[in-house]
Amino acid sequence: MSDNEKPLLIKRYASRRLYNTETSDYVTLEDIAGFIRDGREVQIVDLKSGDDLTRQYLLQIIAEHESRGENVLPVNVLNDLVRSYMLPGGGMMPQFLQSSFEMLRESQSKMMENMTAINPMSQIPGFDALQAQQEAFLKAMTGGLGNWPTGTAPDDTTEAGKGEDLDDIKKQLAELQTKLSKLK
Repeated sequence: MSDNEKPLLIKRYASRRLYNTETSDYVTLEDIAGFIRDGREVQIVDLKSGDDLTRQYLLQIIAEHESRGENVLPVNVLNDLVRSYMLPGGGMMPQFLQSSFEMLRESQSKMMENMTAINPMSQIPGFDALQAQQEAFLKAMTGGLGNWPTGTAPDDTTEAGKGEDLDDIKKQLAELQTKLSKLK
């Protein structure tokens, strides 16, 4: 496993300071948010007890961004999250959210692959710059969710390959609809 695939280990000292074990320096919550935006997974553990504090700190990062007016979560979604805590076992919300974000990342990845696929427009002068702008726009619009492929063409650019992609998307949509109907 490469360094970028394994989680970045952050240790919390008794003083509540956060220590990056890779660079041997102290980091802030904003630094950790930056690592995550760059596609890096993090794990935050208490140095003394060894308890995993990752969830607690990720929720704190979200709360701080929301309190600064960087509202990503609509009030009705927040209400649904609170309601899900009232259900035994949390209901279907955790699985639904995880599946939704996985589908979003996959869709974004496929869209980027389709944008970078070999096509006649790639011969037009300035196409690379336009493509870079589109990638930056999509990344900005989605808040940097997931890892974006850059400049690589997909292995299968045939019409059959595109049909398989469409079939996969239809299958994922059907699965999501099934899960939604179970929530009702």
